Amino acid sequence: MSDREPTSAPSLFHGQPPGPERLAVAADVFRLLSDPTRLCLLWTLARGEADVGQLTEACGASRTAVSQHLAKLRLAGLVEARRESRHSIYRMRDGHLRRLVLEALNHADHVVTGEPPHA
Repeated sequence: MSDREPTSAPSLFHGQPPGPERLAVAADVFRLLSDPTRLCLLWTLARGEADVGQLTEACGASRTAVSQHLAKLRLAGLVEARRESRHSIYRMRDGHLRRLVLEALNHADHVVTGEPPHA
């Protein structure tokens, strides 16, 4: 039995307890987020679409590294690309992922700056 919910209406809250399939998918997402370059790419894409050149500049990684990380993120379904002339334009596919990335980095900001966490 799959623990997927019907897709009748989009929801920000899924009240069902997570089954093995959901836990595995969530763990896979966290594994992808555990790399600083991929996290930088996703943070940049959370702010809007970008091409490889813009992502390379934003993250300070080599073009080859950025392309390899983008391939992993595309394969996992976290980002998608469209062609515009000779360029691939990347974007984040999902608002849940956008919020997860931003919250993780907000948490990190509190840890780094010493600002107390929110209740």
